[in-house]
Amino acid sequence: MSTTISQDGSQTKPTVLVVDDEAGPRDALKVILRPFFNIRSADNAQAALDVLSHESIDLITLDQKLPDRQGIDLLQDIKHDHADIEVIIITGYGSLKSAMEGIRHGAAGYLLKPFNVTELISLISQTLEKKQRLDLIRNVLKSSTDLWGEEQAARRAWESLKTKYFAIGTHEQDPSGAQPDLLPLLSDLLEAKDRQLLNHCSRVSFYATLLANRLSLTLAEQKSLAIGAFLHDIGKVSLPNYHFSDEPILPSGESSSSKEHGETGARMILPLGYPAEVGQVISYHHERWDGSGYPHGLQGEGIPLLARIVSIAQMFDHLTAEVPGRSPLPVDQAIQQIALQANTYFDPMLADQFARVATECKASLPAMAIATTPSGV
Repeated sequence: MSTTISQDGSQTKPTVLVVDDEAGPRDALKVILRPFFNIRSADNAQAALDVLSHESIDLITLDQKLPDRQGIDLLQDIKHDHADIEVIIITGYGSLKSAMEGIRHGAAGYLLKPFNVTELISLISQTLEKKQRLDLIRNVLKSSTDLWGEEQAARRAWESLKTKYFAIGTHEQDPSGAQPDLLPLLSDLLEAKDRQLLNHCSRVSFYATLLANRLSLTLAEQKSLAIGAFLHDIGKVSLPNYHFSDEPILPSGESSSSKEHGETGARMILPLGYPAEVGQVISYHHERWDGSGYPHGLQGEGIPLLARIVSIAQMFDHLTAEVPGRSPLPVDQAIQQIALQANTYFDPMLADQFARVATECKASLPAMAIATTPSGV
């Protein structure tokens, strides 16, 4: 068991903060985890924040019900102020809804009491491996701009990042010698920048696919759409001090540096060998039907079809997403907003099709999008 959760030979054990108001479960967790980790504990939210203010913590096990605050509220504060700390929720009051809410706000995992010890250790091990990968990416983003730099520098930076990333933990090698799937790396790249950015990109890919199901796209186009939609904002990892929650809903409120993210993102993925259509989605998803968009002021059917689809999907998500500090529109009102902008912002045929499919699915739409992961891309 100890080899499972070792830190690649590091002599320093990770530090885990156990947050639970009940002495019995708290002490049980301390006994289970102490052989493998340095342990700190807290019996309420304020005590947990006090620990975080003066100690370096790698991972938190968090009870969902605390005497002074709800665990989900504490989770949001932790991820806002300490994005690099991973959190696993352990609760006796679980439900599918609360689990999804926890994951949406950045929890790495969710366990119900009474938990299986082996399952707990395995989840913590996997989570700490994930933290290593995210920390690697955060360091790369802070120390270099090569990932979105000139072609040769970007190619070298990607190869270096891939080598280090896939060396962490256990990755099964394809016996054929094929390149590993890059989606986990790209997903972690978005999350390392901002968990809300990853959530947004996942939902946009879902909404774009939902609309595409009404269109006669080839299998290759469907795949390029799903990948392009998921990566449409990948260029925003290049922006310093970026927070998804600070973004204006309408692009007219974006800064000039933010408006470069489409072309930056398309340049970023060039060394990764994706089809040209993927790059077009990333470059042109802010072009507008009437020619008022950016970066090139393309108009009407001069805008690639897949980019027109993602344009609608990303706007719908900006209108409906539950983001800290922003009030989402009900699905009906968001559909109406999309319809009102047909012939100006959006392809009128696609806007009409989206309104139809979103109306048909509106009761379950937000939950479906939240539950969707990009694993099928």
